Amino acid sequence: MAIVARSPEHKKTGETVAKILLEIEAINFRPEEPYILTSGKASPVYIDCRKLISFNRARRTVMELAKNQLQQDAGFEVFDYVAGGETAGIPYAAWMADQLDASMLYVRKKPKGFGRNAQIEGYMEEDKRVLLVEDLATDGGSKLNFVNALRNAGAKCDDAFVVFFYGVIPGALESLDQAGVTLHYLCNWWDVIHAAEKYGYFTKEKIAGVKEFLEDPLGWSSKNGGE
Repeated sequence: MAIVARSPEHKKTGETVAKILLEIEAINFRPEEPYILTSGKASPVYIDCRKLISFNRARRTVMELAKNQLQQDAGFEVFDYVAGGETAGIPYAAWMADQLDASMLYVRKKPKGFGRNAQIEGYMEEDKRVLLVEDLATDGGSKLNFVNALRNAGAKCDDAFVVFFYGVIPGALESLDQAGVTLHYLCNWWDVIHAAEKYGYFTKEKIAGVKEFLEDPLGWSSKNGGE
């Protein structure tokens, strides 16, 4: 299983986190002037989860929700370490380690190339269970780099957590599924749409444009200047 099935409690959490991200303006809808992502695809939506680090009350709420959801889905005594992916995952891993009363690590994208040539920073015993943490996921590709680094260092890493998962790209989780990694997340774009409509964060026209993208992201991209 590459992703945990969503329960009513998950969806309620998703709405709360979406409202927080909208309130701090970490999310923008711009169907009339699409963003071009690093992949070359066009998107009418943009999210900056890094912004959450500057809002203490919002961040505490998000991390408490994350702890509760992880404990329900994975268990209460299952993670010995929490590892953050360089760089956006590092602050989230620190907060999550505190929430779970676990030791913290962080994982470089590649070995640093001098000294110990380490890719895993911190102290880790072998054969311990490690939770990988990042801010968001569009697909599973970048997560696998970190998972493989942890596994090569002797960790048991079968779970990853993100605050936000795009949840609309076809086949996005195939690589994680094939590697036996379960993705846990709090919020996706459909949660954002629901919260944006409920609380009136964007115009009906902008929301309609984003819905069109969510229903066919690849087709929308090709029609709007992307690959």
